[in-house]
Amino acid sequence: MAYVLGIDIGGTSIKAGLFDEAGTLLDIAKIKTTELVNEEAYRIVCVGLDKLLEGKGATPADVVAVGLDVPGPVDADGKVGVLPNITLDADGLKDALRAHFTDATLAFVNDANAAAMGEVWQGGAKDVDNCVMVTLGTGVGGGVICNGKLVAGAFGAGGEIGHINMNPDETLHCGCGKTGHLEQYASAKGIVRAYREACERAGQEPVAIEHDTDTISVFNALAAGDPCAEEAIDQMTEVLGRALAIISAIVDPEVVLVGGGVAGAWNVLGPKVTTAFRKYCFPACAAMRISAATLGNEAGMYGAAYCAMQAE
Repeated sequence: MAYVLGIDIGGTSIKAGLFDEAGTLLDIAKIKTTELVNEEAYRIVCVGLDKLLEGKGATPADVVAVGLDVPGPVDADGKVGVLPNITLDADGLKDALRAHFTDATLAFVNDANAAAMGEVWQGGAKDVDNCVMVTLGTGVGGGVICNGKLVAGAFGAGGEIGHINMNPDETLHCGCGKTGHLEQYASAKGIVRAYREACERAGQEPVAIEHDTDTISVFNALAAGDPCAEEAIDQMTEVLGRALAIISAIVDPEVVLVGGGVAGAWNVLGPKVTTAFRKYCFPACAAMRISAATLGNEAGMYGAAYCAMQAE
């Protein structure tokens, strides 16, 4: 039997999924890592992947494709750009995996793009040729699929939806160094910031916030009738809906899927985002569906595996 590995690379660990070629997820392993920049770190990864295979009675020789997703730009040739949140020697890891899985194709892909491809392969966009994935978490990521193909772009920045400028008058800086980007309003951090600012304007004491991305407390406050929480969520959904209207006029997707941690509150966000989108969109795009992604935190693994299978 032939197997495919989809590997989601994080800062302190990687999550690896073992798939068959039909797209069935057979097993998952979490492998603790340090900085992925030396032979010992690569060895730890390979040992962890071997253990995952052993659980199914398989060996590296049975693996036909290995896909890895990373939190940063990857161009159409698989070249990894700047990775601000992890320490990774992409070429070194690629060489180590190629030496270990000698019969497998290998592919790197941006994590949000991988999530998009995962949803196309086995999730909420299955059998859809044109779609956009938006991931709402600490930041805002995205992936664009046109005619069944991932849009990586000339510099690997295709789908960087979080960096659409939504407010040229903003003075605070996005993590990328610019100002007024969608990520500053639609991310978990953006929601918490908007709530605190609304409380300050209203002279209201905010509910206890555990950290700068603690949207759970904001949504709990909303459910309890907190008007400042409602103001913050309304601002977020208005900006996101307007951003999707802009995207729809360029990409014209059949569906936009929204994933990531913040999307766990889609029952609250969904109707508001859809209303805002329809208010701003080009009329020909009004039938575009906006719905929650279905693969959750496993979407990246699915997409990485799928992209590796498609690699030449």
